[in-house]
Amino acid sequence: MTSAAVQTVLVVEDDRSIRDGLRFNLERKGLRVLAAQDGEEGMRLAVDEQPDMVILDIMLPGMNGLELLKELRERDRGVQVLILSARDRTEHKIEGLGLGADDYVTKPFDLRELMARVDVMLRRRRQDREAEPEIRFGEIVVDPSGRRVTRGGEELSLSKREFDLLLLLCRSPGRTYTRDVILDRVWGWGFDGTERTVDNFIVALRHKIEPDPNKPTHIRTVRGVGYKLEP
Repeated sequence: MTSAAVQTVLVVEDDRSIRDGLRFNLERKGLRVLAAQDGEEGMRLAVDEQPDMVILDIMLPGMNGLELLKELRERDRGVQVLILSARDRTEHKIEGLGLGADDYVTKPFDLRELMARVDVMLRRRRQDREAEPEIRFGEIVVDPSGRRVTRGGEELSLSKREFDLLLLLCRSPGRTYTRDVILDRVWGWGFDGTERTVDNFIVALRHKIEPDPNKPTHIRTVRGVGYKLEP
């Protein structure tokens, strides 16, 4: 997750000249830019880097853009997605927007217009992030925007993975997450970890937020399934 000061744009485009041109112009705007030439690489970067915006071609080798879009929306409903495609028929646009794209631009495109749309979408993303409220349970306060956690008013020192794990759980209190889903959501696409990795981080997190880590009241084990957060 990026800071509010420097936002990240992921460009998923198999045409190298378009990909490099977009990278150059986006970096001139002071943005952090990631680039992928196929759907699988794009999905991995999207999960691992959690960009603020994705500029996405539809016709990609391997996983196509619409498949990637569908997967993105299942993981992050807030990320801004702009489809950039040579497919210009109305039904194509309806399909892309129906799957959750925020905007649709056809090739060839006017660069100034595209950059203006990027500005609008990133402004919307920043406002959405800043508006995300604090999450409170027990003595714990989680600030998603500032990536801070306090307990009884005292700030806790959490690693990036610990914070991401806690945020995943507390955004959907009462929902049980399997270890496999936690690995995928927190550690990222293709991470070669085991269920024990999740268990170890849960233990570490409990020692930081639970009044009695040996008798957890917030991060509960669902035997044979995974973990959930009880406010």
